[in-house]
Amino acid sequence: MAQNFTDNKEEIVFEEEVVAINRVTKVVKGGRRFRFAALVVVGNKQGKVGFGTGKATEVPEAIKKAVENAKRNIIDIPLKNSTIPHQVLGVFGGGRIVIKPAAPGTGIIAGGAARIIFDLAGIHDVLSKSLGSKTAINVVRATFQGLESLTTPEAVAKLRGVSIENLV
Repeated sequence: MAQNFTDNKEEIVFEEEVVAINRVTKVVKGGRRFRFAALVVVGNKQGKVGFGTGKATEVPEAIKKAVENAKRNIIDIPLKNSTIPHQVLGVFGGGRIVIKPAAPGTGIIAGGAARIIFDLAGIHDVLSKSLGSKTAINVVRATFQGLESLTTPEAVAKLRGVSIENLV
């Protein structure tokens, strides 16, 4: 489902994908109270992606809150053609994910939540392996931590104060 989201007077269209919905139960004196927690990823398939969580008594309301939260937490990913610039390890809590660049035409080799993130980020060729925790929120946070730590060769050359030719 595509949503319009304006940022600095330019129109950016984000697609949203529900990763997980959990039913949370609170036991009270009169019985059980059910609430729903939603995990949503939004992206424009051009290097901008974000995730968010939302909780409410109804599922659509939880998804709406999660989408609003995700649009506030958008990151930019440096893309190298249709893949990432270098290999990276993302860690969050018990979740770890290894993300490697792949040759054109490889496709997205990833499972579950990581596949959704790569698709919405616009990464078409990537290899990844989820290690440790399989919980959706931990995999998503580990993937985002890894993608945030990506750098371009130009940024590394500028940081070191050398030209790109002298970098290698």
